[in-house]
Amino acid sequence: MMKGMHRSGVFKKSNGTAKLIITTIMGIVVGYFIGVSFPSVSITKVILPSGIYSPFDMTMHEDRSKALERSFPENLGSGNTPETPKIYVPTNPRGAESLPPGIVVAETDLYLRRLWGEPSEDLKKKPKYLVTFTVGWGQRGNIDASIKKFSADFQILLFHYDGVVTEWDQYEWSKQAIHISVRKQTKWWYAKRFLHPDIVAAYDYIFIWDEDLGVEHFNADKYIQLVKKHGLEISQPGLEPNNGLTWQMTKRRGDKEVHKDTEEKPGWCSDPHLPPCAAFVEIMAPVFSRAAWRCVWHMIQNDLVHGWGLDFALRRCVKPAHEKIGVVDSQWIIHQVVPSLGSQGQSENGEAPWKGVRDRCKSEWALFQDRLANADKAYFKQIGKE
Repeated sequence: MMKGMHRSGVFKKSNGTAKLIITTIMGIVVGYFIGVSFPSVSITKVILPSGIYSPFDMTMHEDRSKALERSFPENLGSGNTPETPKIYVPTNPRGAESLPPGIVVAETDLYLRRLWGEPSEDLKKKPKYLVTFTVGWGQRGNIDASIKKFSADFQILLFHYDGVVTEWDQYEWSKQAIHISVRKQTKWWYAKRFLHPDIVAAYDYIFIWDEDLGVEHFNADKYIQLVKKHGLEISQPGLEPNNGLTWQMTKRRGDKEVHKDTEEKPGWCSDPHLPPCAAFVEIMAPVFSRAAWRCVWHMIQNDLVHGWGLDFALRRCVKPAHEKIGVVDSQWIIHQVVPSLGSQGQSENGEAPWKGVRDRCKSEWALFQDRLANADKAYFKQIGKE
């Protein structure tokens, strides 16, 4: 009897186990067919009713969703990377022909940006104009006074030729300025390398100034107003007549807002519309419109670092030059004639360092004139008008 009961219990236990196994298998099969009958659902797209979240959960969910929207694509392996589209746009900038035009950014700016937050919220105000000074620490007082004449509409850029940079942070404005330091270089060397027209395209006007300018009678905002009023593409402030004056054209006139021509010494001007009687400003404190600078930049020679002779050629970049180039008299400056860059030269054959710098300036002027004349000849020969 006990043996029969034992066999009966074993049978019942085996029967229950079999039912459990069959039920599990059937559940897996049914689940599989249900699963393949519906399209796949991405968990990042599921939106649950807000009622099931606490306020804290809602905040966390929103932040997480925002981050997920901006995260890298899922399954970033090469097997899921789309093929590179075949694109060729000849009107794109050189070297970018294989890119869709919508992604090409051909120009930039010198706006300072944060390392955090939304890019669209980086700039509370975009400077409209760019002012550059090539400076040495010895002229810090003068530069401080000069920069205070420029409002928040002006981006400040300092080129340091003496290697002194961090010390400038004693001035509050310096912390928002851009500093570029390369020893023993001139402002035209810097301009050629750091002020490419596509880099400064965001600015309506570009000031490229020396460090030894007295600005007691100068206001940058009023200067811009007059430049616009008189249609000047290339300009400079008038110079105080008694200090550092070389040309009559740049001499300040007390009875005018702006002048565009002058009278020079007999025989100096073959045409009253040509330099130095018109269409002329000096290279110590020029101001260029965006369009004019795009042309002038291309005329600056890589190896002719002092810029001598460039002032006589500026007229090639605006038409008509005698109308578009002028001197702003009512906002004027004083050339203090501080030969600070001369001290950056090197003494040779017992001569003072400034002597070698001055000799090179004169030599560069002759070289520039020769190159320009040869370029003209080559062009006219090419088009058959020798």
